[in-house]
Amino acid sequence: MTSKQKGWKEIPIAGVCWAPTTEYLTGDWRTFKPVLDPEKCNKCLLCYVYCPDGAIQWKPEAEKIEFNYNYCKGCGICANECSQEAIKMVLE
Repeated sequence: MTSKQKGWKEIPIAGVCWAPTTEYLTGDWRTFKPVLDPEKCNKCLLCYVYCPDGAIQWKPEAEKIEFNYNYCKGCGICANECSQEAIKMVLE
């Protein structure tokens, strides 16, 4: 017998998700989204290191940072850790 695991919307309030965020989309949790100002960014990658969901991607060939909004929950850690204030949290 195979049972289908419940998604995050189906678990009770205060329930714990048992799967990593890379296994299902969590971007619709977000109220604020990070927006990068490439002129201010010095590519230190602290945002990439601190992102708890792996939603920030470093593109070395283009030397740029991209946000994967499918997985970004809008926690704001990236903006908080950015020493250049290159990331702003914007209401969606």
